[in-house]
This record gives sequence, C-alpha cells and structure tokens, in this order.
Amino acid sequence: MTPLVSIIMGSTSDLKVVSKAADFLNQLQVPFEMNALSAHRTPREVEEFARNAKSRGIKVIIAAAGMAAALPGVIAASTELPVIGVPLDATQGGVDALWSIVQMPPGIAVATVGINAAMNAAVLAVQILSLTDAAIAERFAAYRSSLSAKIVKANEELAQIQYEFKTN
Repeated sequence: MTPLVSIIMGSTSDLKVVSKAADFLNQLQVPFEMNALSAHRTPREVEEFARNAKSRGIKVIIAAAGMAAALPGVIAASTELPVIGVPLDATQGGVDALWSIVQMPPGIAVATVGINAAMNAAVLAVQILSLTDAAIAERFAAYRSSLSAKIVKANEELAQIQYEFKTN
C-alpha cells in the first residue's frame, strides 16, 4: 500500500494531537504514513523527506508543530505538494505556533487549520484527494452525510426534553 498522505510531527510528544488525523484517515481508508522530523534538530532529513515525497506517491502533507513551528514552512519550501499546517498548543496557548505557520512569505503557501485541529487537517487532505479519487470522494460524502444525520438525531432528542417555559 502506497501512502497518499504523510503526517509529520516535530516530536512523538505531539502524537496525542496528531493521532486524530491518523484516526480520521484510517476511518476513510486513506493510506498514510507518520514520521517524527524536526525542522531544527533534523533539518537535512526534513529537506530530503520533502524533496522526495512526491516521487514516493505522497499527495498531501500534514505537518504539526508547536512553539516556533517552522516544520510546515520548511517542508513547503522544499516541495510542490500541498502542505497543511497544524499549530500545536505547546506554549502560549498555541498562538505562537499559529502565527508562525500562517505568516508564510508569498509563493510558499501552507494551509493552516486551528490550534490542535489535526482532524480538520485530515479532513482537508481528504477533500484534496477527493478531487481525483472517486472512491475517497464517495467515502468522504458518506462521512459528511453522517454529520448531518447526527445533528438531526440530536435535535429530535432535544425536542423530547421538557421545561416549563420551553416552547418547542
């Protein structure tokens, strides 16, 4: 099985957050890989990974980082593949990482999701893959439909709750 998505984290201590992306990709049957690479501690390995990702069949890269959060930008600088940055709440509530990831120079783009929002990064990766893979698109459509069904069911359950001044 060739991975289509690569999930990169700066340290395995990020796994608690990043695993939400892995869980979602697994649920939608999207082949992926996970690696720990550090823009500051393993810069040569990060550059080599980014330069070779496309030739290995990777279509989208999810890069999670906290604090200085250079990892997504460093990867984006070395590949033409779409990179989705996940700012992690390592310090300052994750705002430092968010700013580091969203403030890319012109020509080097990193799509960025919310702080610790690894699942949304996986959702975005699946949406990108859905543009050219009908099977993934079908599974994603079913997932989106299930979100609607959950809310409809929740609203039906709320209708059964009684309060003296509740009007519905």
